[in-house]
Amino acid sequence: MSLSLEAIRAAAERIRGRAVRTPLLESRALSALTGARVFVKPEVLQRTGSFKYRGAMSRMMLLTADERRRGVIAFSSGNHAQGVAAAARDLGTSAVIVMPTDAPRLKLDNTRALGGEVVLYDRDTEDRAEIGRRLAAERGLVLVPPYDDHNVMAGQGTIGLEIAEDASALDVAFDILLTPCGGGGLAAGISTAIAALSPRTKVFGVEPEAFDDTARSIAAGERMANASGAKSICDALQVQTPGELTFPINKKLLAGVLTVSDDQALSAMAVAFKELKLVVEPGGAVGLAALLSKKIDAKGKAVSIVLSGGNVDADIFSRALSTR
Repeated sequence: MSLSLEAIRAAAERIRGRAVRTPLLESRALSALTGARVFVKPEVLQRTGSFKYRGAMSRMMLLTADERRRGVIAFSSGNHAQGVAAAARDLGTSAVIVMPTDAPRLKLDNTRALGGEVVLYDRDTEDRAEIGRRLAAERGLVLVPPYDDHNVMAGQGTIGLEIAEDASALDVAFDILLTPCGGGGLAAGISTAIAALSPRTKVFGVEPEAFDDTARSIAAGERMANASGAKSICDALQVQTPGELTFPINKKLLAGVLTVSDDQALSAMAVAFKELKLVVEPGGAVGLAALLSKKIDAKGKAVSIVLSGGNVDADIFSRALSTR
Protein backbone atom coordinates (compact mmCIF):
# COMPACT_ATOMS: atom_id res chain seq x y z
CA MET A 1 0.00 0.00 0.00
CA SER A 2 0.96 3.64 -0.24
CA LEU A 3 0.11 6.52 2.06
CA SER A 4 -2.97 8.43 0.91
CA LEU A 5 -5.89 10.37 2.30
CA GLU A 6 -8.03 7.26 1.80
CA ALA A 7 -5.58 5.20 3.90
CA ILE A 8 -5.63 7.84 6.62
CA ARG A 9 -9.43 7.90 6.65
CA ALA A 10 -9.44 4.10 6.91
CA ALA A 11 -7.05 4.36 9.87
CA ALA A 12 -9.36 6.92 11.49
CA GLU A 13 -12.20 4.41 11.28
CA ARG A 14 -10.03 1.63 12.76
CA ILE A 15 -9.02 3.67 15.80
CA ARG A 16 -12.37 5.43 16.30
CA GLY A 17 -13.54 4.96 19.89
CA ARG A 18 -10.08 3.84 20.99
CA ALA A 19 -7.81 6.83 20.36
CA VAL A 20 -8.81 10.23 21.74
CA ARG A 21 -9.91 12.84 19.21
CA THR A 22 -7.84 15.62 20.75
CA PRO A 23 -9.15 19.20 20.41
CA LEU A 24 -7.75 22.02 18.31
CA LEU A 25 -7.31 24.86 20.78
CA GLU A 26 -6.74 28.53 20.02
CA SER A 27 -4.34 30.28 22.39
CA ARG A 28 -4.72 34.02 22.77
CA ALA A 29 -1.66 34.07 25.01
CA LEU A 30 0.56 32.46 22.37
CA SER A 31 -0.97 34.67 19.71
CA ALA A 32 -0.09 37.77 21.76
CA LEU A 33 3.47 36.49 22.27
CA THR A 34 4.11 35.77 18.61
CA GLY A 35 1.91 38.08 16.56
CA ALA A 36 0.37 35.05 14.84
CA ARG A 37 -3.01 33.43 15.36
CA VAL A 38 -1.93 30.28 17.16
CA PHE A 39 -3.76 26.98 17.62
CA VAL A 40 -2.37 23.89 19.31
CA LYS A 41 -3.17 20.21 18.82
CA PRO A 42 -2.44 18.75 22.28
CA GLU A 43 -1.53 15.10 21.74
CA VAL A 44 -0.31 15.19 25.33
CA LEU A 45 -3.99 14.41 26.04
CA GLN A 46 -3.87 11.27 23.89
CA ARG A 47 -3.90 7.75 25.33
CA THR A 48 -0.46 7.08 26.90
CA GLY A 49 0.35 10.80 26.67
CA SER A 50 1.51 10.91 23.05
CA PHE A 51 0.38 10.60 19.43
CA LYS A 52 2.08 7.20 19.14
CA TYR A 53 -1.01 5.31 20.30
CA ARG A 54 -2.73 6.27 17.04
CA GLY A 55 -0.16 4.61 14.80
CA ALA A 56 0.28 1.57 17.02
CA MET A 57 -3.45 0.89 17.17
CA SER A 58 -3.88 1.59 13.44
CA ARG A 59 -1.35 -1.14 12.66
CA MET A 60 -2.34 -3.58 15.38
CA MET A 61 -6.05 -3.55 14.55
CA LEU A 62 -4.97 -5.37 11.37
CA LEU A 63 -3.34 -8.26 13.23
CA THR A 64 -4.79 -11.67 12.38
CA ALA A 65 -6.03 -13.97 15.13
CA ASP A 66 -2.82 -16.00 14.83
CA GLU A 67 -0.67 -12.86 15.05
CA ARG A 68 -2.51 -11.70 18.16
CA ARG A 69 -1.87 -15.09 19.70
CA ARG A 70 1.86 -14.80 18.96
CA GLY A 71 2.26 -11.21 20.14
CA VAL A 72 4.13 -8.16 18.86
CA ILE A 73 7.52 -6.53 19.25
CA ALA A 74 8.56 -2.90 18.87
CA PHE A 75 11.63 -0.74 19.43
CA SER A 76 11.27 2.73 20.89
CA SER A 77 12.77 5.38 23.15
CA GLY A 78 9.48 5.42 25.02
CA ASN A 79 6.37 6.88 23.39
CA HIS A 80 5.92 4.20 20.72
CA ALA A 81 6.75 1.69 23.47
CA GLN A 82 3.82 2.88 25.55
CA GLY A 83 1.52 3.10 22.54
CA VAL A 84 2.26 -0.48 21.50
CA ALA A 85 2.02 -1.80 25.06
CA ALA A 86 -1.36 -0.09 25.56
CA ALA A 87 -2.69 -1.25 22.19
CA ALA A 88 -1.54 -4.81 22.96
CA ARG A 89 -3.35 -4.74 26.28
CA ASP A 90 -6.48 -3.33 24.64
CA LEU A 91 -6.42 -6.05 21.96
CA GLY A 92 -5.64 -8.92 24.31
CA THR A 93 -2.16 -9.68 23.00
CA SER A 94 1.38 -9.36 24.37
CA ALA A 95 4.16 -6.90 23.58
CA VAL A 96 7.95 -7.01 23.83
CA ILE A 97 9.55 -3.57 23.69
CA VAL A 98 13.24 -2.90 22.96
CA MET A 99 14.15 0.34 24.78
CA PRO A 100 17.43 2.23 25.35
CA THR A 101 18.97 2.12 28.80
CA ASP A 102 18.91 5.94 28.91
CA ALA A 103 15.18 6.23 28.17
CA PRO A 104 13.32 8.48 30.62
CA ARG A 105 12.40 6.56 33.75
CA LEU A 106 8.76 7.58 33.36
CA LYS A 107 8.58 5.97 29.93
CA LEU A 108 10.22 2.76 31.12
CA ASP A 109 7.95 2.51 34.14
CA ASN A 110 4.80 3.29 32.15
CA THR A 111 5.65 0.72 29.48
CA ARG A 112 6.08 -1.97 32.10
CA ALA A 113 2.90 -0.87 33.92
CA LEU A 114 0.98 -1.29 30.65
CA GLY A 115 2.14 -4.92 30.49
CA GLY A 116 5.04 -4.54 28.07
CA GLU A 117 8.08 -6.78 28.45
CA VAL A 118 11.03 -4.36 28.27
CA VAL A 119 14.34 -5.45 26.73
CA LEU A 120 17.07 -2.84 27.28
CA TYR A 121 19.87 -1.97 24.87
CA ASP A 122 22.76 0.51 24.71
CA ARG A 123 21.88 3.31 22.29
CA ASP A 124 25.57 4.03 21.51
CA THR A 125 26.80 0.49 20.86
CA GLU A 126 23.80 -1.63 19.82
CA ASP A 127 21.30 -1.56 16.95
CA ARG A 128 17.72 -1.60 18.19
CA ALA A 129 16.30 -2.62 14.82
CA GLU A 130 18.66 -5.62 14.63
CA ILE A 131 17.68 -6.67 18.17
CA GLY A 132 14.01 -6.31 17.28
CA ARG A 133 14.36 -8.40 14.12
CA ARG A 134 16.29 -11.11 15.97
CA LEU A 135 13.75 -11.39 18.78
CA ALA A 136 10.89 -11.36 16.28
CA ALA A 137 12.45 -14.30 14.44
CA GLU A 138 13.29 -16.22 17.63
CA ARG A 139 9.85 -15.81 19.22
CA GLY A 140 7.61 -15.56 16.18
CA LEU A 141 6.56 -12.01 17.06
CA VAL A 142 5.07 -9.44 14.70
CA LEU A 143 7.19 -6.30 14.35
CA VAL A 144 5.34 -2.99 14.78
CA PRO A 145 7.78 -0.31 13.56
CA PRO A 146 7.76 3.14 15.17
CA TYR A 147 7.40 4.98 11.85
CA ASP A 148 8.52 3.00 8.78
CA ASP A 149 5.16 1.35 8.13
CA HIS A 150 2.31 2.70 6.02
CA ASN A 151 -0.40 1.70 8.50
CA VAL A 152 1.52 3.34 11.36
CA MET A 153 1.96 6.49 9.27
CA ALA A 154 -1.74 6.46 8.39
CA GLY A 155 -2.58 6.36 12.09
CA GLN A 156 -0.38 9.37 12.75
CA GLY A 157 -1.97 11.08 9.74
CA THR A 158 -5.31 11.11 11.55
CA ILE A 159 -3.91 14.12 13.43
CA GLY A 160 -3.70 16.04 10.15
CA LEU A 161 -7.18 14.84 9.22
CA GLU A 162 -8.60 16.13 12.50
CA ILE A 163 -6.77 19.46 12.22
CA ALA A 164 -8.17 20.01 8.72
CA GLU A 165 -11.69 19.05 9.78
CA ASP A 166 -11.66 21.23 12.90
CA ALA A 167 -10.09 24.17 11.07
CA SER A 168 -12.90 24.00 8.51
CA ALA A 169 -15.51 23.91 11.29
CA LEU A 170 -13.86 26.96 12.89
CA ASP A 171 -13.58 28.71 9.52
CA VAL A 172 -9.80 28.98 9.89
CA ALA A 173 -7.38 28.53 7.00
CA PHE A 174 -3.92 27.67 8.35
CA ASP A 175 -0.90 29.21 6.67
CA ILE A 176 1.60 27.14 8.64
CA LEU A 177 1.57 23.82 10.49
CA LEU A 178 4.53 22.88 12.71
CA THR A 179 5.11 19.28 13.70
CA PRO A 180 7.96 17.47 15.47
CA CYS A 181 10.04 15.25 13.20
CA GLY A 182 12.09 12.25 14.32
CA GLY A 183 11.87 9.19 12.10
CA GLY A 184 9.34 11.11 10.05
CA GLY A 185 6.14 9.10 10.47
CA LEU A 186 4.20 11.89 12.14
CA ALA A 187 5.33 14.48 9.61
CA ALA A 188 4.60 12.15 6.68
CA GLY A 189 1.12 11.30 7.91
CA ILE A 190 0.16 14.87 8.71
CA SER A 191 1.60 16.33 5.51
CA THR A 192 -0.25 13.74 3.42
CA ALA A 193 -3.59 14.64 5.00
CA ILE A 194 -2.96 18.39 4.85
CA ALA A 195 -1.77 18.30 1.22
CA ALA A 196 -5.10 16.72 0.28
CA LEU A 197 -7.43 18.76 2.48
CA SER A 198 -5.67 22.11 2.94
CA PRO A 199 -3.08 22.52 0.16
CA ARG A 200 -2.51 26.19 1.01
CA THR A 201 -1.08 25.16 4.40
CA LYS A 202 2.71 24.84 4.53
CA VAL A 203 3.77 21.96 6.78
CA PHE A 204 7.19 22.25 8.44
CA GLY A 205 8.98 19.53 10.35
CA VAL A 206 10.99 20.57 13.41
CA GLU A 207 14.05 18.73 14.70
CA PRO A 208 16.63 19.14 17.48
CA GLU A 209 19.85 20.77 16.25
CA ALA A 210 21.89 17.64 17.02
CA PHE A 211 19.45 15.39 15.14
CA ASP A 212 18.80 17.36 11.98
CA ASP A 213 18.94 14.32 9.71
CA THR A 214 15.70 15.10 7.85
CA ALA A 215 16.78 18.68 7.14
CA ARG A 216 20.16 17.55 5.84
CA SER A 217 18.66 14.64 3.93
CA ILE A 218 16.18 16.85 2.10
CA ALA A 219 18.98 19.28 1.23
CA ALA A 220 21.16 16.42 -0.05
CA GLY A 221 18.36 14.59 -1.83
CA GLU A 222 19.18 11.34 -0.02
CA ARG A 223 18.97 9.92 3.49
CA MET A 224 21.75 11.18 5.75
CA ALA A 225 22.73 9.88 9.19
CA ASN A 226 23.30 11.82 12.37
CA ALA A 227 26.73 11.97 13.96
CA SER A 228 27.63 8.98 16.09
CA GLY A 229 27.20 9.82 19.75
CA ALA A 230 24.98 12.85 19.12
CA LYS A 231 22.94 13.85 22.16
CA SER A 232 19.77 15.86 22.75
CA ILE A 233 17.34 16.37 25.56
CA CYS A 234 14.63 15.57 22.98
CA ASP A 235 14.80 11.79 23.50
CA ALA A 236 11.66 11.17 21.44
CA LEU A 237 13.34 12.57 18.31
CA GLN A 238 16.67 10.76 18.50
CA VAL A 239 16.87 8.58 15.40
CA GLN A 240 19.92 7.70 13.34
CA THR A 241 18.45 8.48 9.92
CA PRO A 242 15.07 9.30 8.35
CA GLY A 243 12.83 6.34 7.61
CA GLU A 244 13.12 4.55 4.28
CA LEU A 245 9.37 4.94 3.70
CA THR A 246 8.89 8.28 5.43
CA PHE A 247 11.69 10.20 3.75
CA PRO A 248 10.33 10.27 0.17
CA ILE A 249 6.99 11.54 1.47
CA ASN A 250 8.55 14.27 3.60
CA LYS A 251 10.95 15.25 0.84
CA LYS A 252 7.96 15.77 -1.47
CA LEU A 253 5.42 17.34 0.88
CA LEU A 254 7.22 19.28 3.63
CA ALA A 255 7.71 23.00 2.97
CA GLY A 256 10.91 22.80 5.02
CA VAL A 257 12.51 21.51 8.20
CA LEU A 258 13.45 23.81 11.08
CA THR A 259 15.84 23.07 13.94
CA VAL A 260 15.82 24.21 17.57
CA SER A 261 18.30 23.96 20.43
CA ASP A 262 17.70 22.00 23.61
CA ASP A 263 17.46 25.28 25.53
CA GLN A 264 14.77 26.53 23.14
CA ALA A 265 12.81 23.29 23.63
CA LEU A 266 13.05 23.64 27.40
CA SER A 267 11.88 27.24 27.22
CA ALA A 268 8.91 26.21 25.08
CA MET A 269 7.97 23.60 27.69
CA ALA A 270 7.86 26.34 30.31
CA VAL A 271 5.68 28.54 28.08
CA ALA A 272 3.31 25.64 27.41
CA PHE A 273 2.96 25.06 31.14
CA LYS A 274 2.46 28.72 31.98
CA GLU A 275 0.18 29.72 29.12
CA LEU A 276 -1.58 26.48 28.17
CA LYS A 277 -1.46 24.63 31.51
CA LEU A 278 -0.05 21.62 29.65
CA VAL A 279 2.90 19.37 30.45
CA VAL A 280 4.87 18.83 27.22
CA GLU A 281 8.06 16.79 26.86
CA PRO A 282 11.11 18.28 25.09
CA GLY A 283 10.57 16.49 21.78
CA GLY A 284 6.89 17.35 21.87
CA ALA A 285 7.61 21.04 22.31
CA VAL A 286 9.95 21.63 19.36
CA GLY A 287 7.21 23.03 17.12
CA LEU A 288 6.30 25.61 19.73
CA ALA A 289 10.01 26.29 20.26
CA ALA A 290 10.44 27.03 16.56
CA LEU A 291 7.59 29.55 16.65
CA LEU A 292 8.71 31.25 19.87
CA SER A 293 12.33 31.51 18.71
CA LYS A 294 11.21 32.98 15.37
CA LYS A 295 12.66 30.21 13.23
CA ILE A 296 9.88 31.06 10.79
CA ASP A 297 8.08 34.28 9.88
CA ALA A 298 4.60 33.73 11.30
CA LYS A 299 3.50 37.28 12.11
CA GLY A 300 -0.05 37.88 10.95
CA LYS A 301 -0.46 34.24 9.92
CA ALA A 302 -2.64 31.40 11.21
CA VAL A 303 -0.45 28.69 12.72
CA SER A 304 -1.21 25.20 14.01
CA ILE A 305 1.30 23.45 16.29
CA VAL A 306 1.32 19.76 17.16
CA LEU A 307 2.34 19.19 20.78
CA SER A 308 3.16 15.54 20.21
CA GLY A 309 3.78 14.17 23.71
CA GLY A 310 3.95 14.90 27.41
CA ASN A 311 5.94 12.04 28.92
CA VAL A 312 8.75 13.79 30.75
CA ASP A 313 10.69 12.95 33.90
CA ALA A 314 10.23 15.33 36.83
CA ASP A 315 13.87 16.48 36.84
CA ILE A 316 13.76 17.52 33.18
CA PHE A 317 10.43 19.26 33.67
CA SER A 318 11.79 21.11 36.69
CA ARG A 319 14.78 22.16 34.62
CA ALA A 320 12.42 23.50 31.96
CA LEU A 321 10.41 25.53 34.44
CA SER A 322 13.59 27.12 35.79
CA THR A 323 14.23 28.67 32.35
CA ARG A 324 11.39 31.17 32.71
